[in-house]
Amino acid sequence: MMRFEDMKLTKNSDGLLPVIIQNDTTLAVLMLGYMNREAFEKSVQEKRVTFYSRSRKCLWTKGETSGNFLHIVSLTADCDADTLLIRVIPDGPVCHRNTASCFTKEEERAAETEGFIRRLQCVIQERHRDMSKNTYTTKLFTEGINKIAQKVGEEAVETLIEAVAGNREAMVREASDLIYHLLVLLEATGCSIADIEQELALRHFKARS
Repeated sequence: MMRFEDMKLTKNSDGLLPVIIQNDTTLAVLMLGYMNREAFEKSVQEKRVTFYSRSRKCLWTKGETSGNFLHIVSLTADCDADTLLIRVIPDGPVCHRNTASCFTKEEERAAETEGFIRRLQCVIQERHRDMSKNTYTTKLFTEGINKIAQKVGEEAVETLIEAVAGNREAMVREASDLIYHLLVLLEATGCSIADIEQELALRHFKARS
């Protein structure tokens, strides 16, 4: 089991370690908390985030009341080894306001959209694994890559038509259809957003060198 000392982290003067929580799927920053040694070791052992409450002076596992646990994917120290980044899969809303993130602005609470494309990718992957639900996505996978590719082409043309015509709202709708069908095509061919990001990053850094 990983120990507190193994991370080679430098604790703050109060003996607590700042911990940034990030959604592993959407990459959205969810909250900031603090850990002492016991909280860290409990988190590592249970693979669920446990903090040290500075107000209550005790350990508390996130989700122990609400059921919205934070399941740990990875733990990484920052460059100065005095802050911890934990990427998680949350069971539900993280903030006490019932929002996905503690950093969600009041005016954004009704429609939290940051990182939704990655969440949509997860839904598409689930539909592909399941293949038993009667959904449009499942139907596309059943019809095969040729049909999916055809839909991508159709939506691309419709997006271009609305762009050239200057119809912004219509273009956004068509572009949304295009991205959805492209995500389905990526899944059908064993690819993902991460593969696209990697390719674009390689091109970017190559161009800068």
